[in-house]
Amino acid sequence: MGFDMSWFKREDGEYSAAPAGSGGADAPLAANGGEAGAKNVRTEGLWVKCPGCGQPIYKADLKANLNVCPKCQHHFKLGARDRIAMLLDPGYELVDTGLRSTDPLDFTDVKPYKQRLRKAQEDTGLDDAILNAVGRLGPHDVVLSAMEYSFIGGSMGAVVGETVARAIDRARVTRTPLIVVTASGGARMMEGVVSLMQMAKISTALAQLDDARVPYICVLTDPTTGGVTASYAMLGDLNIAEPGALIGFAGPRVIEQTIRQKLPEGFQRSEFLLEKGFLDAVVHRRDLKNYLIRAVEFLKTPTAA
Repeated sequence: MGFDMSWFKREDGEYSAAPAGSGGADAPLAANGGEAGAKNVRTEGLWVKCPGCGQPIYKADLKANLNVCPKCQHHFKLGARDRIAMLLDPGYELVDTGLRSTDPLDFTDVKPYKQRLRKAQEDTGLDDAILNAVGRLGPHDVVLSAMEYSFIGGSMGAVVGETVARAIDRARVTRTPLIVVTASGGARMMEGVVSLMQMAKISTALAQLDDARVPYICVLTDPTTGGVTASYAMLGDLNIAEPGALIGFAGPRVIEQTIRQKLPEGFQRSEFLLEKGFLDAVVHRRDLKNYLIRAVEFLKTPTAA
């Protein structure tokens, strides 16, 4: 018996099996997705391929597992809103909102910077690549600042710099521990020297926070690179990272091309940096909240004179 291709009809990227006698490929589909007895396969957007092990993962299962692959433990990127909801207890408050870049250089490359900003704001629903929140981390009041990588690569421009600085000032004035979660490609060069100035601005504010003896913990996630690494990402009283996170200043490819040597396996990944002393700990996402609770308790405990 030959194979009748008229059993299948393609519509909107999906295939529907048409039962025998239904009129073949020309038979219309019902509004509910097919004629009576037809079976439609609707899987687009329900699965994601893990970049770590290559296995397909049902998105609902991935979300329930804190966006960590249940097979190989690859840590997928987590947005700023989800990060805050994961770490803080219910009832937290978003603060320091409403800041937007003014495009100080009127910059244009392949497209105007203003257009990039509008697109990122529409796609993410954020004003820029960061969110500040105040709330409870277990028994502790904390100030939390979380970066959003999907907003122009989490790049640090004037708004990100000002928002982080406000989080630092809030922590210093209220004597509340500060936690910053980084995810960034570095300084936002569409803002030129204005973006680079944020490195000094934030580092100075953190020095004042240190003088006030208020704890600061930085959580480095994949990726944390460029000017963010070169400033506040490495200035925590405690610097911790998620497994497998890319952390560095220049990317591995740039370094290899510069020194003309092959880099070691795992170079610039969090485990490599922990081994070399750049990090204090690498913590799995499922354990991160409890780890931070213990860390804040330790850092808040006065040392003996």
